[in-house]
Amino acid sequence: MYRIVKKRELNPTMVYLSIDAPFVAKKAKAGQFIIVIPDEGGERIPLTVADYDRKKGTVGIIFQIVGVTTLKLAHKNEGDEVFAFVGPLGKPTAVEGKKNVIIVGGGAGCAIALPVARGYHEAGAKVTSIVGFRNKELVILEDEFKEVSDIYVPVSDDGTYGRKGVVTLPLDEILASDKTVDMVMAIGPIIMMKFVVKTCQKYNIPCTVSMNPIMIDGTGMCGCCRLSVGGQTKFACVDGPDFNGYDVDFDSAMDRNTMYKPFERHAYEETCNLFKKEVK
Repeated sequence: MYRIVKKRELNPTMVYLSIDAPFVAKKAKAGQFIIVIPDEGGERIPLTVADYDRKKGTVGIIFQIVGVTTLKLAHKNEGDEVFAFVGPLGKPTAVEGKKNVIIVGGGAGCAIALPVARGYHEAGAKVTSIVGFRNKELVILEDEFKEVSDIYVPVSDDGTYGRKGVVTLPLDEILASDKTVDMVMAIGPIIMMKFVVKTCQKYNIPCTVSMNPIMIDGTGMCGCCRLSVGGQTKFACVDGPDFNGYDVDFDSAMDRNTMYKPFERHAYEETCNLFKKEVK
């Protein structure tokens, strides 16, 4: 069992937990993920390593409440325990050797983008962070991004936070004016990453994307996280989660990610009713 040492609600649907897991903290790197099981017999879910403290032996995770398991996890508090916390899994982001990078994060993907931005910053690169949210109420990790970014560019769909628009607008402008950008990394909704790649193609700038498909075991055995990359089948859990964005078949990835939405929603509503009965 792994104890929750800190809990922080980032916005109405996103939660940060710091978990006492010294063996994971010892090896964790930016871009890797954890398989979490909140309770015995529960569902496995993959969550990115948001931060880690090797001295304290803690690992931070951030998740959005979208289904049954994340709802159950959100109901846990400091001092409670999670049943399993396995990792680090996946390949870490290659942060060395870059001088000028742009990190593009969208919505919940900003939770993944932050440790990547921090990794490039600590490796000595100039970091421009472009972060997008639907509105100001959903903004997360603003101070943390500013701390590790040389340039911080916020945007929102409705204009209540930063610039009104989508993340590809400032990205296009920066790439048009700054010819020293080494690489762009996009982390967020699949449709956002698809159009970030298209923007990079205009300037022939390398673009890496962090993929988060359906996943069960996190070791490549189940095959659920398969993606079509460069015409070949790849598994996000062992071959990724980072891939060359030019090679990813985003349309097939979007189709696979929506396959179980109706089942997920039904299970979520049933669990919500259960919690309501417990409160009464």
